[in-house]
Amino acid sequence: MVFSTLIKLFLFYHLLHGCDAKLSPIIKDLHESKDLQLVLIDMLNGQARRHDVTCVVVICDTVYLNVFDGAMFKRILSVPMVMIVVEEYEDLLSPNFDTLESLREARMDGCNIYIILLANGLQVSRLLRFGDRYRILDTRAKYVMLHDYRLFHSDLHYIWKRIVNVIFLRYHRKITGVLKSKAWFDLSTVPFPNPIKTVFVSRRVDIWKNGRFHYNRTLFADKTSNLNGEALNVVYFDHAPSVVIMKMNDSSKVSGVEIEILNTLSQQMNFKPKLYQPNNIEVHKWGQKLANGTFSGLLGEMVNGKADVALGNLQYNPYHLELTDLSIPYTSQCWTFLTPEALTDNSWKTLILPFKLYMWIAVLLVLLITGIIFYGLAKYYMNLQELKKEKPFLESNKNIEKQEYVFEPSEKPVGLYLFGEIINSILYTYGMLLVVSLPKLPTGWSIRLLTGWYWLYCILLVVSYRASMTAILANPAPRVTIDTIKELVDSKVTCGGWGVETKKFFEKSTDETQKIGDRFELVDEPFEAANKIAKGVYAYYDNKDFLKYLSVKRKNSLINVDKAVNATINDTDIVSTDTERNLHIMTDCVVNIPISIGFHKNSPLKPLADIYLARIVEVGLVEKWLNDAMNPIRVQETNENEIKALMNLKKLYGAFIALAIGYILSLIGLIGELIHWHCVVKRDPQFDKYALDVYYAKNKKQ
Repeated sequence: MVFSTLIKLFLFYHLLHGCDAKLSPIIKDLHESKDLQLVLIDMLNGQARRHDVTCVVVICDTVYLNVFDGAMFKRILSVPMVMIVVEEYEDLLSPNFDTLESLREARMDGCNIYIILLANGLQVSRLLRFGDRYRILDTRAKYVMLHDYRLFHSDLHYIWKRIVNVIFLRYHRKITGVLKSKAWFDLSTVPFPNPIKTVFVSRRVDIWKNGRFHYNRTLFADKTSNLNGEALNVVYFDHAPSVVIMKMNDSSKVSGVEIEILNTLSQQMNFKPKLYQPNNIEVHKWGQKLANGTFSGLLGEMVNGKADVALGNLQYNPYHLELTDLSIPYTSQCWTFLTPEALTDNSWKTLILPFKLYMWIAVLLVLLITGIIFYGLAKYYMNLQELKKEKPFLESNKNIEKQEYVFEPSEKPVGLYLFGEIINSILYTYGMLLVVSLPKLPTGWSIRLLTGWYWLYCILLVVSYRASMTAILANPAPRVTIDTIKELVDSKVTCGGWGVETKKFFEKSTDETQKIGDRFELVDEPFEAANKIAKGVYAYYDNKDFLKYLSVKRKNSLINVDKAVNATINDTDIVSTDTERNLHIMTDCVVNIPISIGFHKNSPLKPLADIYLARIVEVGLVEKWLNDAMNPIRVQETNENEIKALMNLKKLYGAFIALAIGYILSLIGLIGELIHWHCVVKRDPQFDKYALDVYYAKNKKQ
């Protein structure tokens, strides 16, 4: 209903303002014979019967407007149509608002047939260039236009690599003086998939004469299902796991996931891929926009139309979609950062690592409390023994002044001297914790019972400590790594990656990743970035598979260098490599990005390639090829866990540190005793070096 109303409005407007078009000498013969109208009717009806028509867009000028009269619409099958009438003077390289909006609406409505009848071939060429540049025209639709040599200029050859479903109508007038001679149309098309050389030579499809087609061939046959062994230029960039270049002696072998996909597509679509790399690909890589408006690198080959297919881990994002056509994504990659591991060495804490902080606090509290309890019980039994000895003496001397009874040290109860003083009590309690037996078993059943249960506690605690200690010494040391975006932001390390668009991605972010964009640097060489990461001052952004490839290749290259120079350098020369940090791939993904294969802009190969690529993904071939591409990298990866599981001197730093602390405390105690001896004891008036026992006996009584 909407289309029919639009058609009536266009016809009504142009029949009022363009009625003088009937007198045009250019189209006079066509108007009289209505041959052009008849051939269009046959073509549209043929497509409608095959159900290949969703909507028809007619772009014409006032010269050809009368071709579309009421008789034509009565004879064609019911199909939606949009008519766009342009003025002869309108520049279609920059169309006016009405024309532009009509073209956009037709594209949005999915119209798949364009009929372009313009007397000025330059207008047609400028319309095609505009529609291709800004994707206003659906280049994969079916086109019908008049044959005009101005459309075949070398500047427009790139258009006919994108618009291949096109029919050129070339009118041949009746030969005057020949009775059987009649007007006829030559229907031709572009020679796809054959490449256009210096001169454009169209290929005949059919002939329309006497109201019918001569050969009855399919006018819009699929030209991409069989490319007849044509060679397609395929530009590639080495980026694992999509494309991997393996050097073998003097030759190189190109492999990877996208190479396998390309080989499969070439077999199904019957073309020969011609692989090549652009000049200075090591510098330009994917390429970016230069100051003069051109593009470099891989994208430059696609924008300039030199390559038909691009391989190189292209991200499915608006930036690439604007410059090229991307296939449906064949996988999704986790893009994150390659970060340095911390150099923090906790070997000196080996003795305290088995227990957490609160466990150590509990152990110390139990040690102090138990030592105090032992001391209290010992004092109680010592006082009890003293009372037992004083009782008979007091009963026999009730009328005698009470005399103080003093126990000699030798008369103390057996074993109670172990806990008779608070310091000794703590020390012997600590000794039991270290599974050191007591020199004597103390008297008193309460102390003996407490000693037995405390021994059970010590056994359980010591067994737990030893088991944890064994695990710490045998297993790899815990690594301090950056695994979240927040940790990366807080770490303050400089971040980097390739391309201005990557930097813009972080800068335009609305969350905490924007802080990464503020200190994001552009990096052209990933291996130089890896060296900075090893120094602990950098983090590199790329997909996880490439980061694993980067870290493994760098590590193996260092190992090979060490082996090569090991015979000529001493140990002091290679100490610097031990101080480098290990490379760690951040666990959290910054973003999961779909990855696609690139085709040149408005490529006719994309629809069928998408169908085959979807089938490849569905059967699991992409996953299999990804494992094949990453398998050599996994094989080269060093098993660090087995190396770290070996016992070495570094893991015993804690024991030597504890021994050193003991030596230092003992030395401090010795110095303190010497100071006390010379500054306190010797200066005492009662000090007699020849009778020290008398001196100390008097001090104890005091």
